[in-house]
Amino acid sequence: MQRNSYQEMLAAVQAFHDKHRFRESGGEEMAYRVALMAEELGEISSCVTKGKSTQALSEEVADLLILIMGTAIAGDFDLNQAFWDKMEKLMQRESRMVNGRVRVSEFRDME
Repeated sequence: MQRNSYQEMLAAVQAFHDKHRFRESGGEEMAYRVALMAEELGEISSCVTKGKSTQALSEEVADLLILIMGTAIAGDFDLNQAFWDKMEKLMQRESRMVNGRVRVSEFRDME
């Protein structure tokens, strides 16, 4: 298995969940996981707004990715397939400039 493969990453996150018995101890409860992801987004925001190093930012983004992958495990869905399904939809969308920045959306609320 390639070191950077999705399957290897997912297996590592599963091993982390198993090691700490997340399923049995509340670590896979969805509201809790959402709160943890919000916390990580705050830490990412802090890295950006306080001009912290790329190393600090990459660590916080990795934390969020691990949480997202763990949420797929907890929710029993195939994140890899969900990613590719969503990318297919996104590639069909148009982009617009909104407040000086590009947005790619369905633009239902913006028309």
